[in-house]
Amino acid sequence: MSTSGQSGTALQSRRSLYVGGLADAATESTLRAALIPFGPVKNLDVPMDYAKGTHKGFAFVEYEDADDAAEAIYNLDGAELLGRTLVVNLAQNHQAKLGSARPVWSTDEWFREQVTGEKGAAEAREKEKTDAADASALKE
Repeated sequence: MSTSGQSGTALQSRRSLYVGGLADAATESTLRAALIPFGPVKNLDVPMDYAKGTHKGFAFVEYEDADDAAEAIYNLDGAELLGRTLVVNLAQNHQAKLGSARPVWSTDEWFREQVTGEKGAAEAREKEKTDAADASALKE
C-alpha cells in the first residue's frame, strides 16, 4: 500500500492553494514573486478569460511541501497585493451545485430549450395542461 503523498493528488496532499481576489494588473510573475518566499512553487495556474484577454481573478498554486503551503496561507490570507485583498486557502475539488450529480443536458427539456431556443418550455407545457384541465372542468 502506497502513502497518500505518493499516490494522492496535490489537492489531497494539502499542497495546492486557491488564491483569489487578484487585481487586473496582477501577472503570473507578480504572483510568483509574492508566493516564492514561502517555499518552492511546483506549479502555478492562472485561469484566463479569453473573451476579455485577462485572467479570471484567481489562481491555483502548488507547493512542493505542505508546510510551505500552510505558511503561505497563514501569511497571505487577508494580505494586500496591488491594492486588492487576497483570499488564500486550500484548493478544493470541484463541487456539484444544487445537490445533483446529474448533468443538465441529461433531460429532454434541456435539449428542447437548446434546439428551439425557448426558455421555460416546461412551464409552458404545464400551463397548457392546467388550461386544458380548467377548460374541461368548466364544461362539466
